Amino acid sequence: MLIGILCALGAALAWGLVFIAPLLLPGYPGIVLSLGRYLAFGVVALVPAWLGRRRIAALSRADWLRALQLSFIGNLLYYALLASAIQKADAPLPTVVIGTLPVAIAIYANWLSGRGPEAIAWRRLAPSLLIILAGLLFVNASELSQFARAAPGQRSLADYALGCALAALAVLAWTWYPVMNARYLKANPHITPMDWSTAQGLATLPLALAGFVIYGVLAHFGHTSFDFPLGPQPQRFILLMLLIGLTASWLGILLWNQASRRLPTSLAGQMMVFETLFALLYAFMLRGALPSAATVAGIALLCYGVLLGVRCFRRPAPR
Repeated sequence: MLIGILCALGAALAWGLVFIAPLLLPGYPGIVLSLGRYLAFGVVALVPAWLGRRRIAALSRADWLRALQLSFIGNLLYYALLASAIQKADAPLPTVVIGTLPVAIAIYANWLSGRGPEAIAWRRLAPSLLIILAGLLFVNASELSQFARAAPGQRSLADYALGCALAALAVLAWTWYPVMNARYLKANPHITPMDWSTAQGLATLPLALAGFVIYGVLAHFGHTSFDFPLGPQPQRFILLMLLIGLTASWLGILLWNQASRRLPTSLAGQMMVFETLFALLYAFMLRGALPSAATVAGIALLCYGVLLGVRCFRRPAPR
């Protein structure tokens, strides 16, 4: 369990980076950032795929179909929604909406478990989920008050609402992804976490390439203002996409696969709260500001809720 928790923390540390990428590249549409990130993910995956080509070649047709499905929903669709949400409503608010993932994943995973070996009584799970939810509400209230005090014209209420709606759709996509990913890994122990991360990168590559071509055609005939394909800051775009393609995509999924294999899915879902915490840390560093007292209180509640969740899933030592 300890190794699984550390792997989940490492994945959260890497995934937090994706929340500031749209702020570092404000002139890029969310769909372009998503396609660029996962195009880089696919290119990075070519290296471990070549090194482990015998194991990769042994994957079945069903494995590749599942990797393709997971890649589309959990990678391309999720990040396109998230990046667009951040550009519409700034980083902290979509981050907080995405922060409901620990609760959503834990509930969905526990519901799917039914009476299986990973299932846990709702009365034991409820306290940690309620405390995590309370922490999210504290942080959200602080961000809403900051939005109300923002300079007029900085972001309209319509942009804010659209950003939150896009973030909510991203929550649905990533509530499904980790649960299905964990179930498939546990049902197929012959697939290593590294090979499964590499397979998802390879499955993402043709999707991202096709999406890039389609977007380029639409941009050409639609006469959009975006300078396709590399935009107004090509060097920064390429370097940042390669960075998050390596760390947040390949390495992050590898660590998450390790955590998914070692932890009950409901507990792994609660560990997603650290993605929110790292994303908030990066966002406040980028702002050059300190979090408010309400945000700090919310962060404390989030951490305490996860600690309670870990205790719920600890098995008593055999006598």
